[in-house]
Amino acid sequence: MVSRRLIRLEEELGVQLLARSTRGAALTEAGATFRDHAARICAEIDVAKETILPTGDLRGRLRIAVPVTFGPTHFAPMLAELARRHPQLQIQTCYSDRFVDLIAEGYDCAIRVGYLEDSNLVARRVGPIHGKLVASPGYVAAHGSPETPEELGGHEALMQGTEAWQLMDGDRIVTVRPQGRFKADNGLALLAAAVAGLGIAYLPDWLTHEYVAAGALVQVMKRYPPPPAGAYVIRPPGQHPARKIRVLIELLIEFCNKPPDGGAVSA
Repeated sequence: MVSRRLIRLEEELGVQLLARSTRGAALTEAGATFRDHAARICAEIDVAKETILPTGDLRGRLRIAVPVTFGPTHFAPMLAELARRHPQLQIQTCYSDRFVDLIAEGYDCAIRVGYLEDSNLVARRVGPIHGKLVASPGYVAAHGSPETPEELGGHEALMQGTEAWQLMDGDRIVTVRPQGRFKADNGLALLAAAVAGLGIAYLPDWLTHEYVAAGALVQVMKRYPPPPAGAYVIRPPGQHPARKIRVLIELLIEFCNKPPDGGAVSA
């Protein structure tokens, strides 16, 4: 039925929206443009419905993509509180460290952490994330502790891929591109590698503070700390966010900006 309706829509528009092959189908440039405009129209319809409805409990469905590294421990309690406050709201959360396509995969929004790359998505910062460079005492004993960004290049870095690390030199940001043989797209995996003595990791405090307190990890490069990153709610482009997303943002700001002993993201 969907295929027939798509073919009928292509005939009506006089353009091909999908490039079809025996292995599947993909959006054409015209299809992507039409999808983006249609998504904005649907968002405006949602805003119109919310405007004429009385305020109160949220209803409908909220689909959220959340990073698996931090989501279950830090964002899941906040989403549970959202569900408690709004018992008529259906919340569906996907925990994954991959960057989902919000529009193509039908998500209302995503929570992302770190430094954002340029995109056509709309981002709202909801809280700070503080981190540090850490290594195990065994690694430091065997390889020493780097003191400058230049010395960092001679050490094994535990990384997600080929990312650059930003460090503060006073008020100036210094960018370094470390090298390493151990890579993982998950913060918990990098944490385990750091504890095992495989190298230096750049991780948020909420992952490392217990290990640092216990002596399993030590901070390195104290004179060049990383600048604070952020936690963000990302949504598809549109002038007005849906009310359920606005309420989510307000709740995350409420939780993420508490002092550390109150459960802030920057613990």
